[in-house]
Amino acid sequence: MLHHVLLEVSDLERSASFYDTMLAPLGWRRHFDEDKTIGYGIAKPVFFISAHHGPQPGYGLLSVSGLGIVAVKAAYENGMKAGGTSVAEPGERRSYGSGSYSAFLKDPDGYEIEITVGSD
Repeated sequence: MLHHVLLEVSDLERSASFYDTMLAPLGWRRHFDEDKTIGYGIAKPVFFISAHHGPQPGYGLLSVSGLGIVAVKAAYENGMKAGGTSVAEPGERRSYGSGSYSAFLKDPDGYEIEITVGSD
């Protein structure tokens, strides 16, 4: 079971604007905002961004669920307007780990974000 995820970002204000905008259509909101750390979730914070240390080279993927295709599209479009970079536009996916309908983009620090509707 996933407890939480934390990504170190280079510019907390820029990243917060990106995640505020991108996560809103999915029902996520800020639950925590202090000491250079912001926490997001639906019922409680499970995803955090922090500016305590600079981002390190490497690869990371955060996959968040949407309640339908409309939410996935809205989150993707909001993320693009807030400084994201497209990896794959919203569409059907049949790859391992992805839902039946997903979109992929990178946040301002280059972390890959998948927004998906599960195939359950």
